[in-house]
Amino acid sequence: MTNSPDPVPDLTQRVSAQRMRADLFHLSKDPLPYRKLNATLPGHAQNTLHEADDFLGAQLGAAGYVVEREGVQVQCFRCDASKPKAQQYSPPHAGDPWYTAYNLYAKKTGTDRPGEILIVCSHKDSQSWCDSPGANDNAIGAVGNLELARALADYESRRSMWFLFCNEEHKPWTSVAAAENAARRGDKIVAVFNLDGIGVKSVADTQAGRKTNVTAYTEPEGKRLADLMAEVNQAYGIGLEQTCAKRENPGDDDGSFVKAGFPAAVVNIGSWPYADPNYHRETDVPELTDLDNAGLAVQATLAALMRLDAAD
Repeated sequence: MTNSPDPVPDLTQRVSAQRMRADLFHLSKDPLPYRKLNATLPGHAQNTLHEADDFLGAQLGAAGYVVEREGVQVQCFRCDASKPKAQQYSPPHAGDPWYTAYNLYAKKTGTDRPGEILIVCSHKDSQSWCDSPGANDNAIGAVGNLELARALADYESRRSMWFLFCNEEHKPWTSVAAAENAARRGDKIVAVFNLDGIGVKSVADTQAGRKTNVTAYTEPEGKRLADLMAEVNQAYGIGLEQTCAKRENPGDDDGSFVKAGFPAAVVNIGSWPYADPNYHRETDVPELTDLDNAGLAVQATLAALMRLDAAD
């Protein structure tokens, strides 16, 4: 009996930095300068986050997915100008408006282990308290997740794969609802990869041409995923400077799953601590995003997913 050829090299070559660039500029410059529930462009019928949802849904639909929407009631954070620039968010007031934010799911059903689920998640919104394009935080993660879904659209996976597009910059984060609903249903989630700020690093590292990725984990189950990221990066010659970091406490959208009882959850991010000088600022523009670095992070995440899918 001969083994089937390894599909990873061909699948990683499907990841297109050029396509990611077009999606990134659409979501963080033109026609959408940001993605916020509390901002509607002149002459438009929907707020910019709902417009982003429609764009992502259409792209996923064109790739062959049926997109599910999970509504979550949220409020927007306020701006507190007395705080340092990157930390000017403050909790909403009790009487502030409530909005329906949506988790978008594009799902592949596994062929022989459909009950075991591999999740890639990313938050698609930008800050509700300032007019930041949010290109690095986190339009780049959203378009990376979209590109990953495209690359795997016609691949027959053994396990189910869910591509989850959630929202972080509101209260409560919609990934909390996604994780808690999964726990309530008794879903068997094998792994969660959160794409947040992929390829984002300091000015010095950018100028030096470094292609970095940090996989941060909370629990031992997450450490195994971080080790897997390093393994596939080396095995397939992807070219990342791949490292890992231990979180003191669960955080970000992967942390929502850890808190809900799914410890095999990590974040792939360009730097740890996060080193973007434009973090939570109006200067977080797509022109400053390292798309090549982000594309490598997407390729490595795809390779890790494939290794997990193939494992017995």
